[in-house]
Amino acid sequence: MMWIDTHCHLDALEFAGDTANVRARAAAAGVLHCVVPAVEAGNFAAVRDLAHRHGDSYALGIHPLCTGRAHEDDLATLDRALIEARDDPRLVAVGEIGLDYFVPGLDPERQELFYREQLSLARRHGLPVILHVRRSADRLLKHLRQAGVSGIAHAFNGSAQQADEFVKLGFKLGFGGAVTFDRALQIRRLAQSLPLSAIVMETDSPDIPPHWLYLTAEQRAKGRPQGRNEPAELPRIAQVMAQLRGISLDELAMATTQNAVAALPRLAGILASALR
Repeated sequence: MMWIDTHCHLDALEFAGDTANVRARAAAAGVLHCVVPAVEAGNFAAVRDLAHRHGDSYALGIHPLCTGRAHEDDLATLDRALIEARDDPRLVAVGEIGLDYFVPGLDPERQELFYREQLSLARRHGLPVILHVRRSADRLLKHLRQAGVSGIAHAFNGSAQQADEFVKLGFKLGFGGAVTFDRALQIRRLAQSLPLSAIVMETDSPDIPPHWLYLTAEQRAKGRPQGRNEPAELPRIAQVMAQLRGISLDELAMATTQNAVAALPRLAGILASALR
């Protein structure tokens, strides 16, 4: 059984000095491949180097939460990085990009500028996108319809109608640790009702831990350490997803792997080489 973690931040500080062990645990659990998206110009080199070191893939982009400290020159830096990596088969997307209308204090116009320009770069370089979607689905969709690009809407938590619109545009929707919480009713409804062909699996590690790793603020205040989410958790998360859909784990693994390749076509060559 083979899994692809379509979204994990192996360059995060939580994994510093431990990425080899993290990837070894993931491989032992059946996670053959991880997609590592950048969040700002300063970590473009880090995600690229990690992907090459561990046989994974990467995306380059500027995250909406980083637009406040980003410079507009960073868009030119991204363009140059995409040109330099045009022949690198491990570069699979422009990402993580998008809009976030949940976190206070972010300039929506500045976010939209970076999002719009990065969609244009993705189209120019012939790459799909990996989207950050948080209380912003309708605005994201408006620009996507004009841009003519597809990819993955990561950690999707919008409405069923919004999900349908992303699917119509050729997007796959990412599901991870949030689906393991009984109270995540909307996400669980989507997990059950969306076409299987629209779903990919992810961890967003070290973020969005599944319920068995999550601690409340009160528990953390009492000194209990938060469990670290990592790609090795993906098969257990997927087991919850398979149970919600009433299908076998094998069927889910096969379908979500195919879907990941459909969303990020360069994965096909990487996986073929890895399985030789």
